[in-house]
Amino acid sequence: MTPVNHPVSGPALSFVLADEIVKVREALAAHGTRSARTLIKSGPLRVTLVGLAPGGGLKPHHADGPIMIQVIHGAIEFASEGQQWRLAPGSIFTLAAGLTHSVESPEGAIFMLTVAATGAHVPDPGQL
Repeated sequence: MTPVNHPVSGPALSFVLADEIVKVREALAAHGTRSARTLIKSGPLRVTLVGLAPGGGLKPHHADGPIMIQVIHGAIEFASEGQQWRLAPGSIFTLAAGLTHSVESPEGAIFMLTVAATGAHVPDPGQL
């Protein structure tokens, strides 16, 4: 997980996505197969920018709330409940709460992960 030097909660937050992507790419170059940068952690809302190096991924896990993924660069292979989806740049994908899922990126990718944290279990993408 890259260090966060900005507020992640508050009545109003603003980010320049291009700047945050640069930070994720720098962390990937320095630290290996994945990097996660929390942008928002406010009440039930969690927004994390996730970067995967070629061949990187997130092992099977689940979140107690529904998730949304928006692919920004590269592509990911998203798997859940015996199904697999290839998500290209510009794709938006949602998954219901509690379903086990995993992510792989053969070519590398950057995506935004949004979780509506309705329960106690919200995995940290930087730790998966």
